[in-house]
Formats: sequence, C-alpha cells, structure tokens
Amino acid sequence: MRVFVTGATGFIGSVVVQDLLKAGYQVLGLSRSEAGAKSLAAAGAKVHRGSLEDLDSLRSGAAASDGVIHLAFNHDAFGTGFSRFVANCETDRQAVEAIGSVLAGSDRPFIVTSGTGLANTVPDQPASEDNPIINASVIPRAASEEAAASVAARGVNVSVVRLPQVHDPVKQGLVTYVIIVAREKGVSPYVGDGLNRWPAAHVQDTARLYRLALEKGDRGAKYHSVAEQGVPLRDIAETIGKGLKVPVVSISPEEAPAHFGWLAMFVGRDAPASSALTQKRLGWHPTAPGLIADLEQMNYFAS
Repeated sequence: MRVFVTGATGFIGSVVVQDLLKAGYQVLGLSRSEAGAKSLAAAGAKVHRGSLEDLDSLRSGAAASDGVIHLAFNHDAFGTGFSRFVANCETDRQAVEAIGSVLAGSDRPFIVTSGTGLANTVPDQPASEDNPIINASVIPRAASEEAAASVAARGVNVSVVRLPQVHDPVKQGLVTYVIIVAREKGVSPYVGDGLNRWPAAHVQDTARLYRLALEKGDRGAKYHSVAEQGVPLRDIAETIGKGLKVPVVSISPEEAPAHFGWLAMFVGRDAPASSALTQKRLGWHPTAPGLIADLEQMNYFAS
C-alpha cells in the first residue's frame, strides 16, 4: 500500500513516515524543499515535490496513492503575532478539499488532522471524540474538519485525528512557545491557580495512532491522540522554571496578554480531552513517556 503523507518532513510527519515504513508501507512524502526531499529519500520514502498552496501537487500525490495522511499545516503564524492564522486555516481547508476531490467515490482512506480543543463543547467534561465541534468562525482551525465533512458528503472515506500537545524531549507543541517566552522574559508564569489543563501525547504514540486509523478507521470517525487527559499548566510552568532556572509565578488573566502575546488565548484555557473511544475503537494504548517527563529531559539551553 502506498500512502501519500503531507507534512512528511515535519516534527510529527517524519515520525509517521518512519512508522509506516517500518510496518511495510510505501510512502510518498510531500516536500517543498530540496533539504526535505533529501531527508525523505534518506529515510526510504519516495519524494513528491509540492506544497499546500500547490493544489495540483496535492491532487497528483493523492491520485498516485492508496491512502492519504494529511499532516501539513503552515505554522508560520506561531511566533509572528498569529496574524496569518486565519488565512493559514483557510489554506488547509482548500488543501483538504483538493485531496478529497481525487478520492471521492473510492474506499481509499483519507486522514485529516485537527485539534482536540475544537471538541471542548460540553461544559466541565473532557473533549470527547463524538462531541460537536466549535465552528471556524470561533476557532479558525475548525476549517479542516469542516472541509473533511464537506468531502465526506461527496463520498470520500475520510476520518479525523485530533492532536493535543504532541511532545518529545525537543518539541512540545504550544509548550515550546511557552518555553521561548519564559526564556526571553526570565520568568515562568501560569495564569491564576494554574489548574487549567492541556492534554498531551508522545510523538511516537501519535505516529502509531495515525497508522491504526489508516488500517482500521471508520468513515467519518474522529480519533483523539491523547495519552494524558490534562496536564495542569502550573506543573508545566514549574518544570520549565526548574529547567531554565527562573522564578515561577502566578499572573492574573488581565496580565496574560501583555506577557504571553498571542499565547494568552491558550495559556489560561482549561481544555482536557479524552481518548477513551479511540482506545476502544482502534486498540490504541499509549506507552511512551509523559509531557512532564519529556520536559524534565529537555536541553533548555540548546539554540
């Protein structure tokens, strides 16, 4: 089986490629750069040159494959004021629709990537796979799932994998940017009592989930790559403070925007998520280290 993987050279995508190759799949990896193409070839994957903005390249990659895992997303908004986030989400909507147009009417699996925070729609409960999602007018990242629903209506065998903070000892999703702010400002804060929670999963467990969704996933299903339902932000801040050797303090919600900038919309949010249905439906059981364990192993002074 040949699998077309977008985002194949990224943090998560590169591990997904390794997992698929180890399991005996052929991988066609999307790359926009020569460096990315070389890394894919070195891993044993075939290279498909293109980008998220080049919709023809997405269509041809999907046409040449027996299934698609869509992981690519333009993260250039992170760290630059978040000004292009809405535009980047709409680019992803177009990418999903372009890939879906090739797969319509077939059984070829198409896995779209989203975030667990979209499903925090039931008060005082962790986000569940079957919850309705917040729409894109409120959280722009929902554009990807809206596009998945649109192509599903046209006969595409599409499912969604929602991600929490995916980590290893080098990267940790939004926590990576929390660390950058703490390093720049010399203090590691949390908001209020810091008991709001972020779900998390190790990148190795996440890669395995993508493969299981490819192999065993149902049409229209939503899967959560969640190993830890919710890690308190205070625990994260304390671990970062210890690693950077800076003070750990509480700040008020009113102070958060000045300190965190665009991250302020996330750092005070309680967004736990469950993977109970995912584990039951796919037989996925995470085994890799937790977020705090990886943060404790991190080199905080690497460039």
